[in-house]
Amino acid sequence: MKARFWARNRQKIIQALNPFRGILKLFLAFLLKVGKKYPMKNFKAFDTIVCGGGHAGCEAALAASKVGAKTLLVTGNIDTIAKMSCNPAIGGLAKGNMVREIDALGGEMAINADATAIQFRLLNRSKGAAVQGPRAQCDKDMYALRMKQVLTQVPNNLSIFQAIVTGIIVEDDRIIGVSTDTGMEIFSTTVVLTSGTFLHGVIHIGKNKILGGRLGDFSAQYLSDSLSSYGIKFDRMKTGTPPRVLGRSIDFSACEEQRGDVSPCLFAFYDTRDQEMFDNMFDTKFAGDIKNCAILGPSFHDQKSCWITHTTPATKEIILRNISHSPLYSGEIKGIGPRYCPSIEDKCVKFPDHDEHRLFLEPEGYYSDEWYINGLSSSMPLDVQLEVLKSIPALKNARILRPAYAVEYDFAPPTQIDATLHSKIIENLFFAGQINGTSGYEEAAGQGLVAGVNAGRKSLGQDMMILGRHDAYIGVLIDDLVTKGTFEPYRMFTSRAEHRLLLNHGSADVRLLDFAEKFKLIDGTRIRRTHEKVDKINSWIMRLHSEKFETKTIGDWLVQARNRDTIAFPNDFYGETRSVQDEVIYRISYAGYLERERRAIEKSSVLEHVKIPPAFNYESVKSLSSESRQKLQLYKPQNLGQASRISGITPVDISLVLVTLEKSRRS
Repeated sequence: MKARFWARNRQKIIQALNPFRGILKLFLAFLLKVGKKYPMKNFKAFDTIVCGGGHAGCEAALAASKVGAKTLLVTGNIDTIAKMSCNPAIGGLAKGNMVREIDALGGEMAINADATAIQFRLLNRSKGAAVQGPRAQCDKDMYALRMKQVLTQVPNNLSIFQAIVTGIIVEDDRIIGVSTDTGMEIFSTTVVLTSGTFLHGVIHIGKNKILGGRLGDFSAQYLSDSLSSYGIKFDRMKTGTPPRVLGRSIDFSACEEQRGDVSPCLFAFYDTRDQEMFDNMFDTKFAGDIKNCAILGPSFHDQKSCWITHTTPATKEIILRNISHSPLYSGEIKGIGPRYCPSIEDKCVKFPDHDEHRLFLEPEGYYSDEWYINGLSSSMPLDVQLEVLKSIPALKNARILRPAYAVEYDFAPPTQIDATLHSKIIENLFFAGQINGTSGYEEAAGQGLVAGVNAGRKSLGQDMMILGRHDAYIGVLIDDLVTKGTFEPYRMFTSRAEHRLLLNHGSADVRLLDFAEKFKLIDGTRIRRTHEKVDKINSWIMRLHSEKFETKTIGDWLVQARNRDTIAFPNDFYGETRSVQDEVIYRISYAGYLERERRAIEKSSVLEHVKIPPAFNYESVKSLSSESRQKLQLYKPQNLGQASRISGITPVDISLVLVTLEKSRRS
């Protein structure tokens, strides 16, 4: 009872005693001493529990501990922390921008990817900076091992425990802990659920079904039932993965080579960190020579190549002939799969005019000979998978190490959470990652960081962080989820962000500096260095707008901006870091477009600042249609800006709600 009372009321107690924080610290220290002398059986109180050790869980646990919350990461298998269940890559268009945003907010994904990458590429390098995005192939085993090392070496506030969470403990509509398959109940003030594809996970290979959220792993059979009993709604989704084959059985002479960039764009903003911190980040046997390369200007001659090949008309014939054996088309799979990463069955059925489909052969590790066949995701029986491989010249002798499969799992429609990722149904419960209906490591990690920050701060009685659509791609992601929901695995694209010109990957540390500083997500040295970077960028923009160089105005030489070597910059400009140079050129090149987007944000921000109370009664809004009333009551938007983005809500509806809010305030 003592454990339950403390977990349930700790937040209220801390808020009430905030003016007496010094006395409170002494009192808590005394309680800790008493607890060591007279330990309670089967009890360990935490500020925050993070359930699940995937990409969302890792960022959530690190973020919660960073903001000062005593945090516990509970995961079903410590050896699969940060495991890359699907392709061995981080980043891409929009996704790479999110990874840089995670780094700007003190997360670990960017550093981990840089340290374990075996190939770097800047996508759309030949196009403008506004549409570029960094991507890296990683050594999947090293990626997971290094992240596990980071988590286990956090000096304060973070513990790890291996167990499967089987249920939640709730009192008075407030979560106070979790139960596990070990029989232990663990209590905390807040809980973050990052369950990935494991809730009632079922693997499909032809007619064969295997319980599991990943091949060779377990299925969480009880947690979603426990959540459902407290009013959380669930639906089913499906995702899939291709076969992995032995590299020496691939005929690479029938493929097109895809090399990495000689001068790669890394994910982390190293120019804002000091030398000692940088050295510590890569002080690991898994980093290889990346530390010295990154400091001196990387060449990375040891990068591994990817290869490109294609399916054939024979592949299509095999798929269509056996389509009834696919659980996706036989009715065995009920969950909706990802629209933008379809299985080979979907490609052949939905694109009948295409006789060939591109495949990317991606190495899974530097010392491994296991290869990922990107583009050949399938749930076909194993004998059909073998026949498909034989129809592709480069893979006709390929030996399968792991079969392709589909996995079906529970997700909680994200309209049940708000912009902080906090549940609207159960107090102090947060959701992040694929449980919210998203797809991808980067989307999961971004949500995990936000949920971890907010769960940690809420447990300490502090205000929470909300990223706007104009602040970050992570903000776009969360806003889309909570205002529109999703019926298929959500994947981030640049086209989803109406202010994407402001969200270029090179500006992430600058535009998110206020958040990182306010919520203490990066250290003082990095804050100071980032402020210095901002000052340099602003100073150069003012100078370049006011001066002429070699009789050319800024407008004259911006025509040549893609080739900086031909531009007549002042000599001291080349003494700045590459990231400062790039951001200056970007802002000047797109100055007119950026200004137009800023004006649009200022205009729309009026609605964002009109808050809607959680208990607002939409029945009191006269002339509001029943459809709009039902949607607003269901989604419970936090402000008029969110309300305006709900599908089916019209400007007239927003005006009616605004009038009612104003009347309520005046009365």
